[in-house]
Amino acid sequence: MAEMKVLLVDDEETFVQTLSERLKMRDLKSDMAYDGNQAIDFVDENEPDVMVLDLKMPGIDGLEVLRRVKKKYPNIQVIILTGHGTDKDEEESRRLGVYDFLKKPVDIEELVGRIKSAYKEKLQNSMTAAAFAEEGEFETARNMMEDKKK
Repeated sequence: MAEMKVLLVDDEETFVQTLSERLKMRDLKSDMAYDGNQAIDFVDENEPDVMVLDLKMPGIDGLEVLRRVKKKYPNIQVIILTGHGTDKDEEESRRLGVYDFLKKPVDIEELVGRIKSAYKEKLQNSMTAAAFAEEGEFETARNMMEDKKK
């Protein structure tokens, strides 16, 4: 899984750096962004496979980042990791297509497991749609990708 690209987004820089180090000890490399604008810029340039995203940040908040990312890059798997999320936030996140919604503090092994599961699902979705596209079944492939947006 060394090729997996993970982006950590949180305005608490120390938290993100510590989390990145803990992931690295588990053979997961990650990039970091410290606010919504940085996250969107990073995604546009480097399209990660999995994004771990905080909700409450100055400027563009996590829900708006999720909304923009899913609209433009529906295959990126997003895991919300927040210390301040409400049931309404979780409901809205799920409606927007979040892969998972976790609350801080989270067990690192649980988070690693969710990241790996999200990555596997992304690969399966991509491979399945690609297989149909290779066979000339473009409409089926397109429909599969559209279903993943919902």
